[in-house]
Amino acid sequence: MVNHLKDLQAIAHSFNEIGAFPDEAVQRADARVKAQELRAKIWKVHVMTGADIRHMRDRLGISQSFLAEVVNMSVESVSKWERGEKKPNGAALRTLNTLDRNGLELFTE
Repeated sequence: MVNHLKDLQAIAHSFNEIGAFPDEAVQRADARVKAQELRAKIWKVHVMTGADIRHMRDRLGISQSFLAEVVNMSVESVSKWERGEKKPNGAALRTLNTLDRNGLELFTE
């Protein structure tokens, strides 16, 4: 895959070395490249069904109320997810995926 952003970053560094490009612009280019590299490493969130959430809870040995506390949602929301009345989305879905992938230890001190 062609990475034009990295090409621009290299050009910015070259121009900066001869005084034709400001340090701040080089720093912005470096930050953009770093963000792009990090974005490529972030794993994709997968949709979780009610059965998936229940299975995760059972595997972790936690109650609906404890899960609700971890994902900062109401017990009613967790219950509706598990019954298939609603689907988790946004930050709650990312948190559920993280919990499923990494376990409770990630959320403890």
